[in-house]
Amino acid sequence: MLKSMTGFARVDYQKDGVKVTIEAKCLNGKQLDINTRLPRNMQNLDILVRDMIKAKFSRGTMSININIENQQIDRLLSFNLEKVKAVYDSLNKVRTELKIKEPIKLEQVLHYQELITNQEEEIDERFYSNILKQAMSKALQTIDQMRINEGKNIEKDITNRIKKIQQLVDKIRAKGLERIPIEREKYRQKIAQMFEGDEIDEQRIYLEMVILADKLDISEECVRLDSHIKYFFKTLKDNESPGRKINFLLQEMNREINTIGSKVNDAELSQMVVLVKEEIERIREQIQNIE
Repeated sequence: MLKSMTGFARVDYQKDGVKVTIEAKCLNGKQLDINTRLPRNMQNLDILVRDMIKAKFSRGTMSININIENQQIDRLLSFNLEKVKAVYDSLNKVRTELKIKEPIKLEQVLHYQELITNQEEEIDERFYSNILKQAMSKALQTIDQMRINEGKNIEKDITNRIKKIQQLVDKIRAKGLERIPIEREKYRQKIAQMFEGDEIDEQRIYLEMVILADKLDISEECVRLDSHIKYFFKTLKDNESPGRKINFLLQEMNREINTIGSKVNDAELSQMVVLVKEEIERIREQIQNIE
């Protein structure tokens, strides 16, 4: 089964007064690369997030943005009144020196964040781990389903292209078999003309024609292409990530069709070889998106 490496999910999950918002985005990547962003006071949950991603995905660049909010707890704010007064006096002095008529406002004083102390909630790791696991499971399931759906479309396109390649290989094989006796006769006539009126070593000519026929024979390459195509279809159904296997098969198929192209000396066959190479290249482009 093919899975795309691209996907996106946004999940809002609430339980026991805690709201978890997760935005997950995955792009193409040769390896699994994970980038996480959690609230500063919950960085210890980073390992949990990474382990859950590794258990479900093997390739791709995954970015996870997580926000956790306890809606039942009002964070307490305290002010350093001495600093507040000092800031107010300083601003008021500047106002006087610059002859500014407007009075100093409270929001101008509170603009200085160092005056405010945010008393953060004490973290219950087990409590938040359980909630985060459920939220992450939902997010990863959503993005995985998106990857599966896109993978089905890619698989359909690749399957059609492989079938087209198989049809072309069958035509190339048939045409190649037709050419061998024709090329052998052409070669015999050419040799006969060169030695017309002279004594000809028929045995030597026959040997040369056998060697030529062997060079023109593309049946071995076609058989190997058949084998690669058969294994290609089998690989598409693998549960494990087939992207690397398919990429290797495409390299082998490209090698065989190049060999055929170097052997044939026929416009129609050369055209079919080019069509096969075009289909292989289009499949290769699609495989770059596969896990």
